[in-house]
Amino acid sequence: MATEIKPPIKYDMVWTMYGKRADFFGIAERFHIDPVTARVIRNRDMITDEEIDTYLNGGLDRLHDPVMMKNMEKGCSLMLEEIRSRNRIRIISDYDVDGVSSNYILYKGLQRVWEHENGSPAGDGIDYDIPHRIYDGYGINIRMVDAAAADQVSMIITCDNGIAAFDAVRKAKEYGMRVIVTDHHDIPYDTDENDIRVYKVPEADAVIDHKQPGCEYPCKELCGAGVAYKFIQLLYRMCGIPEAECEAFIEILGIATVCDVMNLVDENRIIVREALHRLSDSSNYGLKALITNSGRDGKKLSAFDLGFIIGPCINAAGRLGDAKTSLEFLLETDSFKANERAIELLNINNTRKDMTEQGTKTAIGLIETSDHLLMGAVPETGVAALSDRVLVMYIPKLHESLVGIIAGRIKERYYRPVLLFTDSEEEGIIKGSGRSIEGYNMYDEINKCSDYFTKFGGHEMAAGFSMEKRNLARLREKMNANCTLDEKLLTPKLRIDVPMPLDYVTIPLTEELEVLEPFGKGNEKPVFAQSGVRVKSARIMGKRQNVLRVSFLMENGGTIEGISFDPEVFISNIKQWFGTNECDKILKGMPGHVVLDVAYYPDINEFAGRRTLQIRLLEYRKHE
Repeated sequence: MATEIKPPIKYDMVWTMYGKRADFFGIAERFHIDPVTARVIRNRDMITDEEIDTYLNGGLDRLHDPVMMKNMEKGCSLMLEEIRSRNRIRIISDYDVDGVSSNYILYKGLQRVWEHENGSPAGDGIDYDIPHRIYDGYGINIRMVDAAAADQVSMIITCDNGIAAFDAVRKAKEYGMRVIVTDHHDIPYDTDENDIRVYKVPEADAVIDHKQPGCEYPCKELCGAGVAYKFIQLLYRMCGIPEAECEAFIEILGIATVCDVMNLVDENRIIVREALHRLSDSSNYGLKALITNSGRDGKKLSAFDLGFIIGPCINAAGRLGDAKTSLEFLLETDSFKANERAIELLNINNTRKDMTEQGTKTAIGLIETSDHLLMGAVPETGVAALSDRVLVMYIPKLHESLVGIIAGRIKERYYRPVLLFTDSEEEGIIKGSGRSIEGYNMYDEINKCSDYFTKFGGHEMAAGFSMEKRNLARLREKMNANCTLDEKLLTPKLRIDVPMPLDYVTIPLTEELEVLEPFGKGNEKPVFAQSGVRVKSARIMGKRQNVLRVSFLMENGGTIEGISFDPEVFISNIKQWFGTNECDKILKGMPGHVVLDVAYYPDINEFAGRRTLQIRLLEYRKHE
């Protein structure tokens, strides 16, 4: 019998207001924007006029110089030696969007340099390899190094991986190969007897990672494709190729930046904004076909489109098959074949979405029907208790490529750090992914339990790992014993940018707020709020009855509609807060007493040639 999944538990959310001060009217006057827009920009930590100008108007000319990155010049010089000697070079990337994008940038860029320096195409002189998610796991490994040696490769260059590949790099050096590591992940470390971190990097010929000690590169938020882009940019400069040619890679770099959930600050913001401008008229046959087949052709693209429509399709092949399929798709030069490949990726991604939905339901069902059981009592599933501050779970037979997505959904539902495991190809070994919440450094906490893991890596908000299945219960116990999260940290927070009455919202202001885009991690969409808003009516719409339209009364006597996509949760909350009778009244459009505090973002609804104001309902609570 299938488990019925109830609506998400609506935890009490703490509403907080940004308290940053500035001369908002002065900023508004100097930059010709509304004071509300100026206040949001200040909330994003833009202080000086120069910072504000870069935030609003920054272009590619304001990107940082790649020579500032430690070992970048050394790595590029070594690469030029190999190319000029016509030695064989192999690129090895990760299998996700950032990895495939990094590989694409290096492959195309190195081919261009080879032809420029040698007067002929590279042919087999430059090739690539990508690990298989299931059979190889993350990053470069000894099997791939052995294969490179068998193919008489002279140099390996990694991208979006390699910073923790000590054994693989050592093996490559034993074969006599040169190795350049380009990566963006956190630098591995040990702790000495005084609990001081001792950082360590592989013994490569050049290690290029802006997070390593001694690197003065100002933006520490670049993804792997960003480091690859900087490498090609400097390589072009060193051999006399116009650096402007690098701009051809901005589109794919923007996709990688969003999909790897990098903070959209500093040059990342510039990169993604420029990518969105260029993607609408992309010259890449694959991207053009994917945009068209996704129904986004001719429409203004947003970071949401990159992260939730285009990116997942590129990622899907690496999740359910071979990531080389996605790289070949990006490299395709035949428009007909590119269209066929785009449709194939869309179909794979639809399969991935169905599998993810089923896996999420399984996980939620196990948690919500078994939270009274201890891990040891159900070794076949390893269900965590809802009372745990860190949810450590094992679910058999999940597709391991989907574990990270499912862990993220569990984290969002229960607002707890989550470590989710499933079976691996190796007997007795389980693999998993972790997703964290603000205030809990997942990489550091896993590092404290390193004895339990056979392999792990990651950063503050996410991690990947493997371990012997027999250690599961002990890991759950230790992770929770070590956890210092209190109720305050385990309560989700809503940060409000500006308290703003609904009748202040206008079409010109809503249009102006677009200058704040692209929105994403580190540059979140602004949140506005008004307290004490009376609900006039509510109605559920859509073929699947999954759209809620709420009519709110404004202080000037008018109304404005709010839209939400959680009607079931809304109705449940209204009944709980105001009673079934009041809920029935608003559903029938009758006068009632439902009064809410509303957090929102203004929006413009375009239908049948008409443009009307509406708000996106972000959060709400009973007005006290």
